[in-house]
Amino acid sequence: MGTAAGAGALRLPGLHGYAVEFSPYCPGRVACAAAQYYGMAGCGTLAVLEQNEAGIVLLRSFDWNDGLFDVTWSENNENVLITCSGDGSLQIWDMAKTKGPLQVYKEHTLEAYSVDWSQTRGEQLVVSGSWDQTAKLWDPAVGKSLCTFKGHEGVIYSTIWSPHIPGCFASASGDQTLRIWDVKTPGVKLVIPAHQAEVLSCDWCKYDENLLVTGAVDCSLKGWDLRNIRQPVFVLLGHTYAIRRVKFSPFHATIVASCSYDFTVRFWDFSKPNPLLETVEHHTEFTCGLDLSLHKRGQVVDCAWDELVKIYTPSCLAAPV
Repeated sequence: MGTAAGAGALRLPGLHGYAVEFSPYCPGRVACAAAQYYGMAGCGTLAVLEQNEAGIVLLRSFDWNDGLFDVTWSENNENVLITCSGDGSLQIWDMAKTKGPLQVYKEHTLEAYSVDWSQTRGEQLVVSGSWDQTAKLWDPAVGKSLCTFKGHEGVIYSTIWSPHIPGCFASASGDQTLRIWDVKTPGVKLVIPAHQAEVLSCDWCKYDENLLVTGAVDCSLKGWDLRNIRQPVFVLLGHTYAIRRVKFSPFHATIVASCSYDFTVRFWDFSKPNPLLETVEHHTEFTCGLDLSLHKRGQVVDCAWDELVKIYTPSCLAAPV
């Protein structure tokens, strides 16, 4: 079991965490999208937390009338966030306001499960993915979607912008594929039959514009080079239940983190013969949310269905790699 340096935890009573994301502006600030009753029924809450010398404190919380499944911070306003929910809608929130979302965008016909704000300069675009098998492109300043992307034959679990290529995003689906899209063209650019199981998560490498990682119900992580998709460039085995979220490190080109329904968070270096660096076992329920800080090297946040959000630095990331 891994040891966690500089660790802090905050319980969100009655709320089961689905997603967490560090603020791109404020070190130690985290947003958590959560749901009552494991997301099967009830309401949702967006919780904004901050780590200080005393531990983790709750800065703000906003309630929604359905479970919240994902959250993304604005890239042009430190107080603005977007969540997505079980009723198919996206909500734009402003921490400077006392209550209620600024906007609600309701177009998806089933659960909206993924939302991501573009990170490339010069564009402010949001992509959402839904169980209605579509991804939608949004400009937060416009009240309706700009485009709908169709092609997946199963629910979409994950939609992530390329950090390198403007207007390019990836999606992971229950149809067992990873797909690459370009907002300038309506059809899919690339279809990768990534796993022989539902693909629950994907992420782009921060150092290589052609490299992505997927995590799936088959308990494996796979790396994909977009220039040659016949075979994965790496396969990481060790989780014992479905992998819920995968993240590339913002500081190490070959380090990947994953969290799973086996309650663990694992850290890998796919360049090494024995790639599993560390297994962190500090949750007692499905671990669903995971992010790595852009501000503090090695700092990680995760959340689980045990009502806990934890901020920590795993020992494998505390030392220079």
